[in-house]
Amino acid sequence: MRGFGVFLGKELREIGRTWRIWVLPGIVLFFAASGPPLAKITPELLSSLVDTQGTGMVIQLPDPTYVDAYLQWTKNLSQIVIFALIIMFAGAISAEKRGGTAILALTKPLSRTAFVVGKLVSHTVLLVVTTVVGAAVTWGLTFVVFGEAPLGPLAGATGAWLISGVFFVALMMLLSATMDSQAGAAGVGLVVYLLLSIATVWEPAVNYSPAGLVNAPTGIAMSESVPLGWPIGATIALAMLFAAAAIVVFRRREL
Repeated sequence: MRGFGVFLGKELREIGRTWRIWVLPGIVLFFAASGPPLAKITPELLSSLVDTQGTGMVIQLPDPTYVDAYLQWTKNLSQIVIFALIIMFAGAISAEKRGGTAILALTKPLSRTAFVVGKLVSHTVLLVVTTVVGAAVTWGLTFVVFGEAPLGPLAGATGAWLISGVFFVALMMLLSATMDSQAGAAGVGLVVYLLLSIATVWEPAVNYSPAGLVNAPTGIAMSESVPLGWPIGATIALAMLFAAAAIVVFRRREL
């Protein structure tokens, strides 16, 4: 791990000075800020759209609550934000390799292990900080819009999704270390997400694999009882395996 601390500091500073500080945080904060108001007005919008068609139909929708705002948050995390994460982080290592900055960094007292771990930790920090801030914004605006916002369901749902998010960060580090094509790595990452989503229809996969965390945030946001022990354990174990594999692959590749 020679040179890890210095390299990690450089990576964190670089995040704050480049496009990465705007893209993922911008997406998360946009949905965090728009979710509660949108949840509040959606029933009225649907009713008004039906009225404008002149059909005479009347749709009776339940009054929106804080749960609807939390569901907006978890839905956006589980779909758009995870897609953005996969695409953004697909070139975390390969882009540095193609641009020649990886070999420049590694000619200094920096080990390849420290290079990969520094990338993994810095991207994880970006994800965690961004998500926590987004959850705080969601909680505050939900309280303003609906007058109530229990912290437990939101914190639990966000935490469950974060474990999945870190899983995909580790996966993208491995794919980026293995593949020179950023588009190819992103494509494989999206396929993995699709397979996990499909696996949610199979109960053993939901109970004992990362597939159990795909829909878990929605259930937690609705204060439902969701089995998390095995899915969390399996997800963390696989994330650690991906990280270790990324180190092994990068140490053996020619720059």
